[in-house]
Amino acid sequence: MERRDKINYYLDIAETVCERGTCLRRNFGAIIVHNDEIIATGYNGAPRGLKNCCDLGICTRERLNVPKGQRYELCRSVHAEANCIISAARTDMIGASLFLACHEMTSGGTLCGDVEPCSMCKRLIINAGIKDVYIRQTANEYKVIKVESWIENDPSLDGSGGY
Repeated sequence: MERRDKINYYLDIAETVCERGTCLRRNFGAIIVHNDEIIATGYNGAPRGLKNCCDLGICTRERLNVPKGQRYELCRSVHAEANCIISAARTDMIGASLFLACHEMTSGGTLCGDVEPCSMCKRLIINAGIKDVYIRQTANEYKVIKVESWIENDPSLDGSGGY
């Protein structure tokens, strides 16, 4: 029997965490790993004590026909990456890796590999000191983003307003 490589092992766990997501559009699962130890997990859902979209049966962004990637301030959910970072100590995140998986709920929960953290989550990831972000694309394939590249290619320098 061939043993699962560690990156896909951690992405498998992130994908399982994704199952706890409460969004009607897309569910994300994230885990932070440092020195081969899981530091924190997070999924997208409403802040503690507030009702989730899946409980209400309505998505405000969907109701307003807001395109993907826009107007996140209208969303009830705290993103998976943010929840993960909130649950970890910064000293544990410096030099760590974040593993991210997404399921498209509008198409029956299929894996969605063409995703990246939003601009707000990118800023949180940078400030947390996370080094790499691994994003599941298929059951066995992933892309790696070096967080340093976000810093080196700072979009605020081109007049676009930045992250």
